[in-house]
Amino acid sequence: MASVLVVEDDQFVRSALIRHLTDASHTVRSVGTALEALREVAHVPFDLVILDLGLPDLDGSEALKMLRGITDVPVIVATARDDETEIVRLLNAGADDYLTKPFSVEHLAARMAAVLRRARSGAGEAPTAGVLRVGGLTVDPLRRQAELDGVRLDLTRREFDLLAFLAGRPGVVVPRRELLAEVWQQSYGDDQTIDVHLSWLRRKLGETAARPRYLHTLRGVGVKLEPPGEGSRGLEQAR
Repeated sequence: MASVLVVEDDQFVRSALIRHLTDASHTVRSVGTALEALREVAHVPFDLVILDLGLPDLDGSEALKMLRGITDVPVIVATARDDETEIVRLLNAGADDYLTKPFSVEHLAARMAAVLRRARSGAGEAPTAGVLRVGGLTVDPLRRQAELDGVRLDLTRREFDLLAFLAGRPGVVVPRRELLAEVWQQSYGDDQTIDVHLSWLRRKLGETAARPRYLHTLRGVGVKLEPPGEGSRGLEQAR
């Protein structure tokens, strides 16, 4: 089971979450403000954070950015904001997943299981190959480090997993369904999550969707990673 931090200021919702998670044999700590959450994660090694956005002292999206500055712990955002722009903003800020209020305990349990499974798989995955090299890009699965032209890339856990998976298949167009299954360990989902993480990777690789160098997206087909200059640019359709 997991060690979970619940960040929720509504006492009724907070108590219900604590009760459900405790009944499911998780170890639970709870706080009602963003500042308390930051103090907790700075001193306690949690497996997962459930973060409400409507906090009294700081907007949850800002709290999320601050959390990402000190920890890579998986975060599930609980929000009543369900528009697409807001969801993209949360994913850009570092959320691993999100739940739209109100949600059932079964839905929460399923999302928690998926996020924890992905996190544990990434942390405990034994590499089956040595250092991967694609042009000026070097990816070391054992040390979970990546460099571009000798400069270390500052990647999140998920960004590294996505890059390493593609680097292990240079020049191969990987279907989005396969990325969801292998990197996110989900049998279904929308393309938005993949697109957001590709956008982050492109930024750190010094490229854009309009002017790709390593990461190439073929509309309706998938994604491939290959050295600059080898892509069929005419087929590119950045999402």
